This record gives sequence, C-alpha cells and structure tokens, in this order.
Amino acid sequence: MRRRDFVTFLSGATAWAAAARAQESRRLVGVLGSASYGAFPGVATAFIQGLKATGFIEGKNMSIERRWAEGQYDRLSSLAGELVGRDVAALVTFDAPASFAAKAATKTTPIVFLIGVDPVEIGLVQNFSRPSGNLTGVYDRIADLGPKHLELLHELLPTASRIVSLVNPGNPNAHAYALQTQAAADALGLRLQVLTAQTKADLEAAFGIMVQQRADALLVIAERVVALAAGHAMPAIYPVAYFAERDGLMSYGAAVGSLFQRIGTYAGRILMSAKPVDLPIEQTTKYDLVINLKTAKALGLTVPPSRGDRVRGSLLQCSYVAFGSLCRDLHNDPHAENEIMQIAPVLGG
Repeated sequence: MRRRDFVTFLSGATAWAAAARAQESRRLVGVLGSASYGAFPGVATAFIQGLKATGFIEGKNMSIERRWAEGQYDRLSSLAGELVGRDVAALVTFDAPASFAAKAATKTTPIVFLIGVDPVEIGLVQNFSRPSGNLTGVYDRIADLGPKHLELLHELLPTASRIVSLVNPGNPNAHAYALQTQAAADALGLRLQVLTAQTKADLEAAFGIMVQQRADALLVIAERVVALAAGHAMPAIYPVAYFAERDGLMSYGAAVGSLFQRIGTYAGRILMSAKPVDLPIEQTTKYDLVINLKTAKALGLTVPPSRGDRVRGSLLQCSYVAFGSLCRDLHNDPHAENEIMQIAPVLGG
C-alpha cells in the first residue's frame, strides 16, 4: 500500500471510529405523558435541568423523543410502543396512565415515573425501597391531598356546605382522591358530591349540575376547569400552582418544578447505568399553598392574614415547617408577583 493511500485509509478509519463513539455516547430518552405538550409551563425546563445535573445535555450527548396523548388515554399504549420501538435507553412517564402504558409495553427498558397515587397500592411496583422490575420514580401524593383541599376550602368558605369533587375517571388518582375526600367531608359534616368528566362536553355538563344543585365550592383533579369555574363564579382548589396563577382561586400541592427536576436526575442516573431496583421511589414531603387574591376578591371572598403571616400589598408568603411557621418579609423578593399569595413550603402536608 502506498503511503498516500495508507494515510487516506487511516484518516477515514479514525473519522468512522469517532462517529461511532459519538453515536454510542449519545443516549436516547423517551418521554410519555397523558396531557398536551406545554400543559404546565416550566415542566420541560425543570426536567432538562435534572438531566443536566447528571451531565446529560439534550442535543449534545443525549436526545429526547416526546409523545403526548393530548388527554386521549386510549392512545397511550401505541405511543408507549413507539418509544420502546425507538430503542430508548430510558422511558420517562409523567403520570399514572402513562406509567401503566409504559409498563405494559416493556419489561426491560428502565422506566422513571412521576405518579400521584401510591404506586405499591395500585400494583405498579412491589415496594418503595427496592422497586420491582424495571420501574422507579417519584410519588407526589396528589391522591392523598383531598382531605387537605377540603380543609383549606372550608377554612376560606366556612359557611359552604355543598361541595363538589370533580375528577377524571380515567386517571388512577381519582378513586383514591374521592374516597379520602369523602371521609374528610363526613368528619366535617359537609355534603360531598363526586362528579366525573373526561371531555369538554363532560365538563360543561358537570358545571350545569353544580349550578342546578347550587354547589358552594369545588375540588378539582380534572383538567381544563379554570375558565369554567370563573365563568360560573365557583370557588375551586386545584392540586397544581399553575391553575391558581392562571386565575384559579387556590391550589395546594407539590412544587411541580422540583418534581420534574428530580425525575430528570433519576433519568440521568439511569443513563449512567444505574438500575431502577437500586433507586428507591421518592415521596414528596413539601407542598405549596397558593391563593390568587384577585380571584378571591372577584368572588367576594376575604382572605384574612392568619397564623401571624406578613402581608405586603396583595402578596403574602409564609413558610411552614411541621406545626411551626417562619414568615419573611417579601419587600425585596424579586420573584414576588402581584395579586398572588403564596404560602410555601408546607412539610408533610
């Protein structure tokens, strides 16, 4: 072989080897969710930050394939199959229905889930400390928050006696949420009616029933409700702060950004060869209460500063740890938003 030909061959082989190494080092992560892309602003960024904390950057050493069911749960199985067929290194699911679809689609691809109902109780995994099979993730306890939601509504509307709980029957969170909320309503002597809705027509029909029966307040773990609640002047509490920030009355639930950052970190650890069985399922212990004072005023409600909270204009924030509280002045808080009262974090619910 002539020297020139040898050099040409060597250069080509080196380039091929470098390309092969790049292909091998660039991992693919699948993301599956029941909702629509962008349903909760900031979620995608938080997830990317979690991956970055473990050294993975989208477009550099890893890629993400996303599939969204747009609220159509019957699409989840085929979407999960598509992602598994793409030979993803990890499959991340953003809710319970997506998690079950992913579990049915593969028994080998690692799955990192975010779920609101007890994953052991519903049979997704066998235990928290060493999850069975190929699944692990974060449990945000949304299904356990019904009694707290009812308590907070009752505190803000002490004369309310007819409460409606609106749930999506296709979501596994709904059954547990309804059961626990009913027990709390019985203890408080309140009348609780559970209504279900999956489609826009279902939601409109449910609000028609609420108006007909003169419901006083609403607990929500269904989607697309804020505008209807405002249109019917219905005080409502939601499990995610996003709804209160978009003119819902109030919310109580885990800080969504930190949840998605955490599952991003878990996905990154999977990409670093960690096994799901060695990653204990994490449980949320920090919750945020957010009250939109503008909406409260429009509903004719007065939100009294209680528990020694400090108020600056229309904004109040207080941090709760266990049964004690530590309040701080928000005068120099660059993140303060007018018309929003945020009480955070609350540990242990």
